[in-house]
Amino acid sequence: MNHLEKMYDYNAWATQTLLGRIKELPTSVLQQEVNTSFPTIGEAFAHIYAVEKCWLQVLNGISMPKALEVCLPLQQDFLRYSVDEFAIAFHELAEPFKLWFQQQDELEQTIELENPYAGTRSTQLSEIVLQVVNHGTYHRGNVSTMLRQLGYASTMNDYSLFWYQEAE
Repeated sequence: MNHLEKMYDYNAWATQTLLGRIKELPTSVLQQEVNTSFPTIGEAFAHIYAVEKCWLQVLNGISMPKALEVCLPLQQDFLRYSVDEFAIAFHELAEPFKLWFQQQDELEQTIELENPYAGTRSTQLSEIVLQVVNHGTYHRGNVSTMLRQLGYASTMNDYSLFWYQEAE
């Protein structure tokens, strides 16, 4: 397994770890409003999912504008998901990512990324994988803060903990 694939595995593990913590809390926690980057924890997870799905489409050769057109509406579809539904959706999303890694010969391959928000640039596939991981980490941090604002502790989901969990 290459380093980028391991980073993606960490991303999937960390999301499931945080969802596992939220499963221990009252079911209403996903829809409780907070004054932060997302109105609810459910909206944060819906956003993470839609964006990861979008990047997977780009990795598979779909233009970013088309991928956004297909994936961003998923945010609305997922707004009322339960913790279990989010866990299943993220687990199912990890499978095509794993398949993509198995089919890759050249992670440093460069593509022309047509980002409708920022313009066109040459981007390596490896950079996109790191974007997926960084994006997930950033928003899991948002979710941890939201949990604290709602009066609940979060759970550790750092990469360094993943090392030890993976070894078990």
